Amino acid sequence: MSLNERATRLCQSLPPRVVEQRIDGARVLDAGIAAPGGLEAGLWLARLCLADAAQVSLTRGEGGLGVLVSSDEPIAACMASQYAGWQVSVGKYFAMGSGPMRAAYGKEALFDDIGLRESPSVAVGVLETRKMPTPEVLAYLAERTRVAPEALSVAVAPACSLAGTVQVVARALETALHKLHELKFDLAQVVSGTGYAPLPPVGKDDLQAIGWTNDAILYGGIVDIWVRAEDDVLATLGPKVPASGSSMYGAPFAEIFRAAGGDFYKIDPLLFSPAVVRLMNLSTGRRHTFGHLAPEVLTQSFGG
Repeated sequence: MSLNERATRLCQSLPPRVVEQRIDGARVLDAGIAAPGGLEAGLWLARLCLADAAQVSLTRGEGGLGVLVSSDEPIAACMASQYAGWQVSVGKYFAMGSGPMRAAYGKEALFDDIGLRESPSVAVGVLETRKMPTPEVLAYLAERTRVAPEALSVAVAPACSLAGTVQVVARALETALHKLHELKFDLAQVVSGTGYAPLPPVGKDDLQAIGWTNDAILYGGIVDIWVRAEDDVLATLGPKVPASGSSMYGAPFAEIFRAAGGDFYKIDPLLFSPAVVRLMNLSTGRRHTFGHLAPEVLTQSFGG
């Protein structure tokens, strides 16, 4: 099955408190805008972002209750699908787009490196937004993914919802893989991976939610990645992979965002990574550990 076909299959059984409607033929699945959503909706939404090529669960970790993701197809699940690499902008509407519809669109430069472009008969996407997509937005997505509107499914939830918070926190593994890619590591050497991050409170608005969910990964995220590589390469690259490899590391994300004048593009892109990254080399049996947890920053950020 293609990634989009897997995700379409997942859409056939909706969790409680997710509401479906049709807009000009396209299927829109509300997990947190007008619909109440919830924890099950959040886990389902995270699986949808990952094209159902990963396991997602709630678990207890070093940071308390959190979200755990594991995959034996991490590049397909995280990089070709989950990464929010499609900025969907139509008129005054804007949302960050993720899910396997990105592989159908295939215009991001990332796909030149990882391959995995698709030409499916169905397409599935997830929009992080607090506004329902308009008919114009859905027509745009159907056209760009080259499917009929009736073959398009789009799930939506804002960051400041329970489902939206869960799906964002489920991105610890994805951020580590994206960081490795930015550091020019050959992702073909990646075999499997897991990622954990603590579940923060749900923000009262999108700005607070973005701050808390980023902090959960930056200061509480733990990622394990199994690779086949040279130990010398891992030892040299490793210190740059966790969030602490950035000069901006150390303050709650909300403070970093304010210092950047509210402009995401002024924030060091190397900041976006988990707190701890462990690289297990299947070729030699060695484990390389980098970074550290910062529970004091999480307490400062979340309160209590």
